[in-house]
Amino acid sequence: MKDAIIYFLVLILMAGCSWENEEALYPNMENCDTLGVSFALDIVPVLSDNCYFCHSNENASEFGQGHAFEDYEDVRAASSTILGAIKHMNGFSPMPKGSGKLDNCSIETFEAWVNAGMPAN
Repeated sequence: MKDAIIYFLVLILMAGCSWENEEALYPNMENCDTLGVSFALDIVPVLSDNCYFCHSNENASEFGQGHAFEDYEDVRAASSTILGAIKHMNGFSPMPKGSGKLDNCSIETFEAWVNAGMPAN
C-alpha cells in the first residue's frame, strides 16, 4: 500500500511538469521593442492600422472631428491627446472609438516615441 501511495504521488508530480517554453505556455506575451522607435517604421503603422479610418486626411472632417494624423506635424501637435486617448485615460475620449483598447505594445511604442521627443525619423 505504501508503495502504491509513493507511486501515485510521483505520477502526480510528473504530470504537473511541463517541458514547454514560455512562448508556448503564454502565447499572449509580447516581445515589445521600444528602443529607437521610428515615426515612419513604428508609429505610422499603428496609426494606419487603427486610426486612419476616421483620422486620415480624407476622412478627418467627416469622421475624425477634423483631426487628421497622416502628417508628422499633425501627430506631433496632437501627441498628448492621442496618447491619453489610446491609453483610455480620464478626460480623454477613448480611442479607437467603438473598439477595444489597442494592444499594450502599440501603446508602449507610441509612449516611447513621445518620451523620446517625437523624432521625425
